[in-house]
Amino acid sequence: MRAIWTGAIGFGLVNIPVKIYSAIQSSSLDLDMLDRKDKSNIKYKRVNENTGKEVKWENIVKGYLLKDKYVILEDSDFEEASPEKNKMINLHSFVKMDEIDSIYFDTPYYLEPQKGGTKAYQLLLKALEKSKTAGLGSFVMRNVEHLAIVKPYENMLLLNKIRFEEEIRSADELNLPGNTRLKKEEMDMALQLIKLHSRPFDISKYKNEYTSELLKIIKQKSKGKHTSIRKMKVENTKSTDLLNKLKASLA
Repeated sequence: MRAIWTGAIGFGLVNIPVKIYSAIQSSSLDLDMLDRKDKSNIKYKRVNENTGKEVKWENIVKGYLLKDKYVILEDSDFEEASPEKNKMINLHSFVKMDEIDSIYFDTPYYLEPQKGGTKAYQLLLKALEKSKTAGLGSFVMRNVEHLAIVKPYENMLLLNKIRFEEEIRSADELNLPGNTRLKKEEMDMALQLIKLHSRPFDISKYKNEYTSELLKIIKQKSKGKHTSIRKMKVENTKSTDLLNKLKASLA
């Protein structure tokens, strides 16, 4: 794994040098875009909108459109915006995990202590475990500020980016049902169905089945075999059929 951020966690006046590594990887197939005619790879080029000519990466800058005029930003400008957050994850408060709604959770990252930070890293890890809390802070990565929690995970510290409140869209425009009248028998059967299928959460039992099925099709096609298309039509349950469907589910 390659570190994608290097800096420190601020825990009071204690600074713990750490490296950040991505904790996730894609389980989807890596598909290339090809020209149907000759199976050549499709390549993307960065071109000048006015001249149509390709622009070298070193000549590309970032700009912000302000009053019909672009203001160019250099690397130093991004550093100057918040130099401490580019190098520090300051834990300014500690919270209970169940206080954070799942809608705010984003990407997880592993935190690894750098040389000289092992003891302080272990101290923070054990203190979070004993207090059953997570540290809440913010930092800048790739020129974007992120809110994050730092929590214990399998004898290490895990950083989870969480979304700012302003990033969550309002649901006011959705056409959601009001207080629909439900029959007691319908609710009893729904609860019975939930109880019947309730079991401890075990992530190891769930695999990316779509990817494995797609890979089977790829291998068959490589041998010149054509797969049959399985047609499926989802039949939505009508309100009048709800009770019968619940009974059938419990049969």
